[in-house]
Amino acid sequence: QVQLVESGGGLVQAGDSLRLSCAASGRTIASDVMGWFRQGPGKEREFVAAIKWNSGITYYEESVKGRFTISRDNAKNTVYLQMNSLKPEDTAVYYCAARRSLVLTTLVKEYDYWGQGTQVTVSS
Repeated sequence: QVQLVESGGGLVQAGDSLRLSCAASGRTIASDVMGWFRQGPGKEREFVAAIKWNSGITYYEESVKGRFTISRDNAKNTVYLQMNSLKPEDTAVYYCAARRSLVLTTLVKEYDYWGQGTQVTVSS
């Protein structure tokens, strides 16, 4: 089992920045893929970014490329999502997820563990 706890959400204005954190505990995640997803009001949960824990290889959804950066801290067992130049359409609950595989994927159903989510609200 892996426990994931997100933090760092909040209410910001358009153009501001936020950094989300996802602390992992339980089974080692050294061989996992870690992902960030989001779910806006009335929308399906969607992929935002992912990172291979062992290699640091990353992948981003097109709309966040150049604005968001996913990273990990091995010593702290924590994954981060740095979000810059935030837009009102980035408003959503953001979820951290872990996949027990070395294969990076954007599919919600392929992730095995989920955090409880953290709200990000961007006002115009």
